[in-house]
Amino acid sequence: MGIICSTLDPLRQAWYSLLRSRYLGKLSVADGPSTQSPGLSLTSWITGWVPKDRPILGDGLGLIASDPGAIPFRGHFEYRWKVYTDLRQKINDTSGSLIDFARCYDRLGFTKDAHGEITYREWLPAAQAMSLVGDFNGWSIGATPLTRDSSGTWEVTLPAGSIQHGSRLQFCAWKSDGTMVRRLPAMIKWAAPDPSKSVVYDGLYWDPPVEARFTGFRVPHPPVPRTLRIYEAHVGMSSTEAKCSSYVEFARDVLPRIKEAGYNCVQLMAVMEHVYYGSFGYHVTSPFAVTSRSGTPDESKVLVEEAHRLGLLVIVDLVHSHVSMNTDDGLNGLDLGQDESQSYFKSGESGYHRLWDSRLYCYKNFEVLRYLLSNLRWWLEEYNCDGFRFDGVTSMLYHHHGLYMSFSGNYEEYFSVQTDVDAVVYLMLANELVKSIRPGAVMIAEDVSGMPGLCVPVAEGGIGFDYRLAMALPDHWISLLKGVRDEHWAMNQTVSILCNRRRGREKTIAYVECHDQSIVGDKTTAFWLMDAEMYTGMNDDGTPGSVVIHRGLTLHMLIRAITMGLGGEGYLNFMGNEFGHPEWVDFPREGNGWSYQLCRRRFDLADNGLLRYRFLLKWDVALHALEECTGFASDEHLLVSSQHEADKIIVFERADLVFVFNFHPFNDYSDYKVGVRDHGRYRVCLDSDAFDFRGRGLTPHDWVYFSEPEGLPGGPGNFNDRCASITLKVVPSRSCTVYEKMLEGVDRDAPIGKAVRKAMDEHDAQAERRQRDRDALQSEIARSS
Repeated sequence: MGIICSTLDPLRQAWYSLLRSRYLGKLSVADGPSTQSPGLSLTSWITGWVPKDRPILGDGLGLIASDPGAIPFRGHFEYRWKVYTDLRQKINDTSGSLIDFARCYDRLGFTKDAHGEITYREWLPAAQAMSLVGDFNGWSIGATPLTRDSSGTWEVTLPAGSIQHGSRLQFCAWKSDGTMVRRLPAMIKWAAPDPSKSVVYDGLYWDPPVEARFTGFRVPHPPVPRTLRIYEAHVGMSSTEAKCSSYVEFARDVLPRIKEAGYNCVQLMAVMEHVYYGSFGYHVTSPFAVTSRSGTPDESKVLVEEAHRLGLLVIVDLVHSHVSMNTDDGLNGLDLGQDESQSYFKSGESGYHRLWDSRLYCYKNFEVLRYLLSNLRWWLEEYNCDGFRFDGVTSMLYHHHGLYMSFSGNYEEYFSVQTDVDAVVYLMLANELVKSIRPGAVMIAEDVSGMPGLCVPVAEGGIGFDYRLAMALPDHWISLLKGVRDEHWAMNQTVSILCNRRRGREKTIAYVECHDQSIVGDKTTAFWLMDAEMYTGMNDDGTPGSVVIHRGLTLHMLIRAITMGLGGEGYLNFMGNEFGHPEWVDFPREGNGWSYQLCRRRFDLADNGLLRYRFLLKWDVALHALEECTGFASDEHLLVSSQHEADKIIVFERADLVFVFNFHPFNDYSDYKVGVRDHGRYRVCLDSDAFDFRGRGLTPHDWVYFSEPEGLPGGPGNFNDRCASITLKVVPSRSCTVYEKMLEGVDRDAPIGKAVRKAMDEHDAQAERRQRDRDALQSEIARSS
């Protein structure tokens, strides 16, 4: 189950060997914490700091004090807080602390003591009898029976060496009607099918020899940046080749690209084991296992360690909102028809998600809470991740799961009998646990409803996430591209939607498109803009290109820039969309002949000096360099000084920058006055119409603009409520121009523009190097064959 590499790929084999030698090898006691002991984190080992529960503070009513809209729902918050505090007390009484409660992997599943004896335990109260079967006992059903304790946990202890690393295994359970089923352990750490026998996954016993283990995490966690710039990535589809890529290949080929482009966080999709590849990882079957399609658990740790070495945070796309319907090789198989008090899932219709065709957890069940919270701790400590993006939070928050609901912002939609308080309390516990173990962890919620307090600390009456995803923004851009002529785009509407959030109270991750807009049946922004002409019009002949291509490239750049500038306090992009990846994502399936052709990422297109994709990527690099210099995307100062409908101009300030957007499809404007925050000298630091991005180059970059006084903001004759203004020589159509205030006392010095230029030059050099390496690789392959 290792990495799959082509035998005709000697250069890549050499890189693979380098990464393996760096991270996979003999681990001595002096080297640090072993990954076989998840209770010891890297932080604990280095500093001696031991994580402890965050105390219960306040009365859970802080949100009411800060949000008048919540006042009529005081009773709801009092009840929610009581459920939460009572549960915390019960956890403390039974386990000592929330942190100790969340470590059922030390007892359930397969564990090994100091003498090497192997114990297997499974919580399954509904079973009438159980046995363990696998390669180790010749799959003999009666050879290894388990015994049951009073809590419904089944157990067997085997002599040291009884089960070999990589052995296939399952358990057999007898139901109340006498029938027997074979299932995968709920805590299995690795699972894969035997292709020669079946597509059904078996459990794999994970216990590699010391000399082959991951050598332990040594690189400290990168500090949490002031602005999260997230690269949403899928390891399996990250290769330029039509295949399923590996963890080590991703670490070698893709992580350097992410770093070079200016992102500071990678969000890993589909790392929790899921039998159905086409589910994009959201129909999880084994929550404690990394997907075996891309390699081993240790090889996935190589990816995390390499990301940290590059200064990138790693957050896991976590699915605790539902689970796959698979029974033979999924957690759902542990539902033997029992009452939900003895099950992982709700019973009846409430335990089934009609739209997703999946099972729903029973969050009020004490053992389910233990399982899910332990899963969080497992990913934090065993795989050293830096946080989570919680998927499907809307489905968890409400008994109706958000189905067929149109949330208007009325607070009665958020706090009513339709609110699933048990799920809300689970999320509160989850956030408190993660922050107790790793105070700097990043917690992001995918919620379309806009529930108030989702990103307010638990101690202040909230649910405790750090960020929510701005899910309305992609819908806005798609609606414009699908049905509104460019000249009819409403500037007021765009500004209103981009700024529609609880700014200053709850933080938001803005994005133009994520993986949702890339799947088959939908279109990416680039495809909405350029459609079929992407196949024929992306060759670069030194001109701005055809009308369709020029429009597509310019609007692609503008939409991304204004979304980052106005839309939130962080930014996210799905892998490949930064350069306008053509086509959509279509996972291998019967309908496409099980092809990987559309399940890959064509990074080579952006490296090719003869194609226009490189200009979109360079713009992305420049935008991130600008953000890195200034922190504008999370700066508290955000003011829109102009949204001119006739001119199609939007002017806003973020941090100390002035952004000028001209969305007009035809009109260039000369001597155009815009308001500025401070008196001084201003100069261009980023320009989408520059030759660097195959623009027309109309904006003079060496021109210095001196501000003019505009009197008291709001007073007679004042311009756009600003104390000063500058008059721009030109504002090109379909352009984004950003101006920085020059340093005083330094003649014509504009450090931000210089930093952006440096980033673009370094990117150009790296792209040329990659193209040379690719050419050398092709030559080597040709010689080998």
